[in-house]
Amino acid sequence: MKIKIITLGKIKEKFLKDGIDEFLKRLTPYASVSVVELSPIEIKDENLTQKILDEEGEKVLALIRPQDFVITLEICGKQFSSEEFASCLENLTNEGVAEIVFVIGSSCGIGKNVSDRANLKMSLSKMTFLHQFARLILIEQIYRAFKIIKNETYHK
Repeated sequence: MKIKIITLGKIKEKFLKDGIDEFLKRLTPYASVSVVELSPIEIKDENLTQKILDEEGEKVLALIRPQDFVITLEICGKQFSSEEFASCLENLTNEGVAEIVFVIGSSCGIGKNVSDRANLKMSLSKMTFLHQFARLILIEQIYRAFKIIKNETYHK
């Protein structure tokens, strides 16, 4: 299974980088995971937010192939338990999906163009997190999902 995580913005805090790197390392026996960081466009005029999100979206869409299964992280997306998320990933694998692409937008969200391309819109929680936490939480949940799928200890 190949997984690509496209994200707008860089991780600045060392503790987050360390956590992300740790879970990426743990994922190597289960999947090939790559992270693509794009630079967000600074929004100086809130009236231009949607236009800028769509411009960022064009950069994101350029990295997605027609056959990719795209999961966007969105506030109004579907929420999963860890077991449900594991089942979703397992089903995609069984259906022959070669690559899953997760998209994490900027702190302002994602463009409508990217949301429209999504095969699945997912929310991590009803809670609000610091934007940079989303990557760590997502990668940890992907790792947890593979441990659940393989019936290995980690998830309780």
